[in-house]
Amino acid sequence: MFQKIKSIEPLPDYCLSVHFENDEIKQYDIKKLAKELEQFNALFYIPGLYEQVKIDSGGYGIFWNDEIDLACNELYYNGIPLRKGAVSK
Repeated sequence: MFQKIKSIEPLPDYCLSVHFENDEIKQYDIKKLAKELEQFNALFYIPGLYEQVKIDSGGYGIFWNDEIDLACNELYYNGIPLRKGAVSK
């Protein structure tokens, strides 16, 4: 199941605050990816690129340019929970 992204905010120290449509908020650390995937290193050495993160149409992922993107499930399942989803009454 996809957990679609509602909003994204770049935080200091290359962490993202990701708000999902189910109202959960998670923090995702980009620094871990840079060790594994070379294309993510550009976020550290191109001034201003990291702050330009955008949500793709439909909320199924985020991107910075044609070479750097992440799927919503990567962010959801590997992010650190900051807030759980809304509780039904």
